[in-house]
Amino acid sequence: MLELRPTCEHCNKALPPNSPDARICSYECTFCADCVERVLGNVCPNCGGGFVPRPIRSSTNWKDDNYLGKDPASTTVKHRPVDGAAHQAFSAALKSIPPEKR
Repeated sequence: MLELRPTCEHCNKALPPNSPDARICSYECTFCADCVERVLGNVCPNCGGGFVPRPIRSSTNWKDDNYLGKDPASTTVKHRPVDGAAHQAFSAALKSIPPEKR
């Protein structure tokens, strides 16, 4: 089950569970859309993968207790600002490769 981390790992912007601005990689590294586009160039600084919009978990118990009330979002903040120069060096070769082929 997704953790639904509460903030962008780079800029620490709040990303509540219903945020359409949250982006995740396959390891659930969580960043806001602005950081993914402007800072990271769609290359995860932790694994090299790409990002997709994070799914939004329902806040209403529509069926079988599958909702935020039973499975709440994480409150653990992982604020790890990205070193721009280091990320540029790391992502230089990866940016031109589509995420599905990395």
